Amino acid sequence: MTQQLLQQLVEMRGIETQYVDAWGKPATIAESSKAKLLNVLGYDTSSDEKIQSQIAKDIQSVWLSVLNPVQVVRTHEDINLAVRLPIELVNDEHVLVVTCENGDVLEHRFTPVDQEMTTMAHIDDVEFHEYVVTLPLDLPLGYHDVVLMADNDQLGTSRIIRAPQACYTPQEIKDGKKIWGLSVQLYCVRSEKNWGIGDFSDLALLIEKAASVGADFIGLNPIHALYPANPNACSPYGPSSRRWLNYLYIDVTAVEGYDDKSVQDVVTGDDFNATLAHARNVEHVDYEAVAHLKLAALKAVFDVYDAKYLRKNTKQNKAFKAFVEAGGESLDMLAVYDALQSNLKAEGKESWGWPVFPKEYKDYHNPAVAKFKKANEQDVKFYLFLQWIAAQQLEAASNKATEAGMTIGLYRDLAVGVSEGSAEIWGNKDLYCTDASVGAPPDILGPLGQNWGLPPMDPRKLYEQGYQPIIDLFASNMASSGSLRIDHVMALLRLWWVVKGDNAKDGGYVYYPVDDLLGILALESVRNESLVIGEDLGTVPEEIRSKLAENGVYSYRVFFFEQAEDGGFFSPSHYPVQSMSTLTTHDMPTLIGYWHCLDLELGKEIGLYPTEEILQTLYADRHENKQAILDTLHGHGSVAEHVGRDVNYTGMNRELNNGMQVHMAGGSSALLSLQLEDWLEMDKPVNIPGTFDEYPNWRRKLTENIESMFNRDDINDLASKLTHARKQASGNK
Repeated sequence: MTQQLLQQLVEMRGIETQYVDAWGKPATIAESSKAKLLNVLGYDTSSDEKIQSQIAKDIQSVWLSVLNPVQVVRTHEDINLAVRLPIELVNDEHVLVVTCENGDVLEHRFTPVDQEMTTMAHIDDVEFHEYVVTLPLDLPLGYHDVVLMADNDQLGTSRIIRAPQACYTPQEIKDGKKIWGLSVQLYCVRSEKNWGIGDFSDLALLIEKAASVGADFIGLNPIHALYPANPNACSPYGPSSRRWLNYLYIDVTAVEGYDDKSVQDVVTGDDFNATLAHARNVEHVDYEAVAHLKLAALKAVFDVYDAKYLRKNTKQNKAFKAFVEAGGESLDMLAVYDALQSNLKAEGKESWGWPVFPKEYKDYHNPAVAKFKKANEQDVKFYLFLQWIAAQQLEAASNKATEAGMTIGLYRDLAVGVSEGSAEIWGNKDLYCTDASVGAPPDILGPLGQNWGLPPMDPRKLYEQGYQPIIDLFASNMASSGSLRIDHVMALLRLWWVVKGDNAKDGGYVYYPVDDLLGILALESVRNESLVIGEDLGTVPEEIRSKLAENGVYSYRVFFFEQAEDGGFFSPSHYPVQSMSTLTTHDMPTLIGYWHCLDLELGKEIGLYPTEEILQTLYADRHENKQAILDTLHGHGSVAEHVGRDVNYTGMNRELNNGMQVHMAGGSSALLSLQLEDWLEMDKPVNIPGTFDEYPNWRRKLTENIESMFNRDDINDLASKLTHARKQASGNK
């Protein structure tokens, strides 16, 4: 009986027991994994009685909810609301009162017994009926509050989200324009003025320079808030909050108050300048040094700015207060977290994240946290100030793209989750399952599966919260940009959950309300005029590919993964138009690294390959792939005749490097993204997946300043060829 009951609960909670793996073969999750996944969702699976009781409780909670918490309705669909009532109320007149987002109030009166009844149930000896009520209201796009009234009594509340058919695409791209742009990890950028890490002023300069040579966008790594008190936790894909920004990208010298004597006393000191020289000259980003410099200078700037503006009735103070109010609890939570973590670190206490905070501080909503906030008001205000300045500087960079006439401008990147010790989880523990982590099942690149250390959202809690957390994520990450890339976009349909302590291969898929989430994504995309790119690499069910395409989400096509069964590479002219193509990504070797097998050498050095046999197989595969690449480049006339045709004698050089990039530019994808590293012919990767301390991930800098980069004839010549090839691919000669 237990397995049957367990299966019933598994199906109710959207746990997938069977799936198709990366090799196209059917796979089944273990029986033990089912129970463990239910356990992390809060269920006790120790006996039939307990399972049965929890199933009954779940069913009962649905029937006792008069209205569903939220309903996403597309513009072409009727608005049908499920209404559940005890039988004694079904003959009374009821009113659905809809308060639109714009303040309009609309009403629909009905008698339940006159509506279509879909089902019935007995709960505690009371008979309940469920009816479908069609609202004959023309609701605009947006978020609308619903209240069910009877005899002036409020029986239930809900939310209707009216969403468009598909995500936004700029008219020029709809009309067939094919564009190219550069992808860059902002922290990698070198410039004559920055403090050892790329900043928002560098970004504005890069936008100007790139636009002047034909680029239509600059793609960024996630620029989410990390940990001011723990700067070495530097992975952009393991943030503290995905709604807010990494303060390290602030250009301190551009903040009003920097020229004040008190600030200059800090930044002209001998120790400060020695650290600054080190931070600028070192090969990899020294996050400890950069954080030390920026926090010292920003605190001095804040003191000046606060005294001049934020303690008085000034327009600056009004703007600051409006920003804080709009940020709401989420912004307050981050600022309090950052102040608290910094305070605990200063006291020598464990502080990497909330799981090791003292008990009274383990939850944002605890009274002790409110007391701390009050006692440390200025510290909290400082971290609020950092977010305000960061948002202003990002917006200024985005405005540069608009002024330069870029078709897209900035495109931002939304990480799939937050790290375990994050502020985002600290403030909304109900939403996250902290005894599990997001990852991936075994695939070609990761035969043992992957565990990313990011606790997943509980899909039911997300639904019960009216999808507000996901709305906030989409909206905030579309701000000050023209496009949003969603990392691991399959998460909108399903996520591979790995229970704490288990191997990644022993996880299982948990489903999410994909149609609702895509509707919200489309709504925010249209509102923010933001094109959406979905990173759909890895184990990708066909179901999500078609849904993404129908919803106007652009696919992500990587040249090295676009291979036919015979090993040949597909021509980029066969890629979907509704896609962004690229040669490499931040998780892959550069073109030089790939061609000279430097990634395999590096992998051997740091112990990534369990046996010599595995390594030799990878070398053999690489050799075959390189020959296939030469064949396709020559076959399409993408490189000159004198470029070698035999992989045994053809090394990577500038002509081959540029030929591969121009080959991609002639393709059918609407968007083409290229890496600055390949323009600079760099050999070391940004990140090696599956490593932690073995390689300096997320730290490697570019080899040249952006000021000088665009003065090079070879760079400008490449940009010109890319622009020409894109125009030809668009049908414009």
